[in-house]
Order: sequence, then C-alpha cells, then structure tokens
Amino acid sequence: MILRGHHLRRQPPVFRALTGLAVADFDALAAALLPRHAAAARARLGRAGRRRASGGGHPCALPPRDQLLVAVAWLRRHPAYAVLGYRFGVSEPTARRTVGRLVRLLAAAGLDTMRLPDPGKGRRRDLDALLRETPALAVLVDTFEQRVQRPRDRRAADSDYGGKKQQHTLKSQLAVDERDGCIVDVAPSVRGPTAASTPLKGAGLLARLPAGVGALGDLAYVGIAEAHPAGLGAAPRRKPRGKPRPEADIAYNRAFARRRVVVEHTIGRLRRYEALTQPDRHHRRGHTARVRAAAGLVNRQLRRHRAA
Repeated sequence: MILRGHHLRRQPPVFRALTGLAVADFDALAAALLPRHAAAARARLGRAGRRRASGGGHPCALPPRDQLLVAVAWLRRHPAYAVLGYRFGVSEPTARRTVGRLVRLLAAAGLDTMRLPDPGKGRRRDLDALLRETPALAVLVDTFEQRVQRPRDRRAADSDYGGKKQQHTLKSQLAVDERDGCIVDVAPSVRGPTAASTPLKGAGLLARLPAGVGALGDLAYVGIAEAHPAGLGAAPRRKPRGKPRPEADIAYNRAFARRRVVVEHTIGRLRRYEALTQPDRHHRRGHTARVRAAAGLVNRQLRRHRAA
C-alpha cells in the first residue's frame, strides 16, 4: 500500500509510530513550515542562471504536506531511500531530494524553537542545601554519540575512533533548559574522540547565556565554572586520587545528578528518532542539521504537552 497523509491520519497510532508525532502536532508543524517550503521552492525555481523557466520540468509527485511527512518519517525510522520511496510511491532520487530539502527546513525551524532561559522567571523549586553553590537557573549540557561508517583511510579512521564507545562516532552537544527539558542549543557535530569541552567552547554557548544563567555539566565538563564569563558553572565532584570518596561528596553528587537527569530524559526523547540512533550512512555530511531538525520536533512535543 502506498502511504499518504490523508490515509495515515485515520490511524493515529500508526501515524505516531511512523513519525513520532501525534496528528495534531504534525498539523501544527505543517502550518508553520509549509509557507517556508513554498518560499524556498519559489527561490529555487526562480534562481538566476536556471536553464528552465520557473514552473518548467516535472512537478514533485508528492504534495507539500506529504513531502514533510516523508522527511519526518525518515528522521523517525531512518529507512534506506529506496525503501522510503517505495512506501510513498516515488523514486529513490525523489525520496532523497525530498528528505534533503525538508530536513534543512526542519533544522532551521528547530533553531527557531530554541530559546535561552529567561533569568527573570528562574525559580528552583527545591533548593537543596547541598547545591547552594550552584546557579539557581542553569542550562544542562551533555553530549551523545552516533556511530558512523569507518573511513577507508587509516589516518582518518584513527581520528574518528572514540575510546568511550569503542567505535567510530560523531559527537553532538545539547544544552537543555532544566525547567521544561526543551533544547536551547545544538552545537555543530564533532568527531567522537573530541573532548566534551571543545564543542562547548567552540559553539560560544556560555558567552551567549543571559546574565544570571549558569551551566551544569557532568564530569566531562570539570572546569566549566572557569569557562563561564561570570563563573556560574558547576560539575560533580571528582574522587580524590588514591583516597576514598568523602561522604559529603557522595551526597553532593547524588543531589547534582537528580538535578541533571532532565538532560538525560531529553536525549532519550531525541534518540527515538532513528536517524540519530542507527549508524550514520551519510559520510558525516549534514549531521548537525539532522540533530537540529529532530531537536525542533522534540521541542514542539514538549511545549505542546506542557500547555495541555
């Protein structure tokens, strides 16, 4: 059976399983994105130097809403383009072009959903005495890795090999608002062996945080307080070398982990999109855009559920 949006809408559980979105969430996404899609199509077809006149050539076999559906389904399930095209009744090149165009638009829309916390509204509900030294309002920073194809060149293969996962990977860094779990920043993807502090510094996130907003990281971000312009950063306490860990540090780290668990839940939601879970098949091209596209979808779901 060839899949189409108007058929899938009649089966909400199937629609959610295919896209990760409820029908209402997809409708809201389409309302926001389709005007951008139309503007991008006009710009592409009317660009200077195009050999055909605007409107020339075969039109896309899929209407705009179904093109968006194809891209979201690809992010969620990550099938091969030949399989994706077969399920939607189009050729493999059409599926490839549709995904490429729509993922770029979804990435731009995902950036629009990322808003840094407003320090005027910061209220930590349970200010544990153990955590008084940490900022009252902060973004939670963490990374995840995705397996990539092993490069044929030995030197390139060595530079991509991450010891943590014992695989060739790409690393993506997220910053999450601790109050609602929404993603507020996605740094450009880097090679797996790269230290976590490198994308944090390279993306300039700490310098862009509003006054009074700190950053919390795990043990990979020890020294984050020194990197923050106002010193509003914190990480767990390390175990003293050659000595037992003090009971006070154990209690502090436990309270710190309870505060940071929000970012782990958000990464779990993000990685339900199999384009970020299965091994990357695209030779590291466009990885940041895929992460930002999925992040925008996660943010829309979280904000809609908060408002419900």
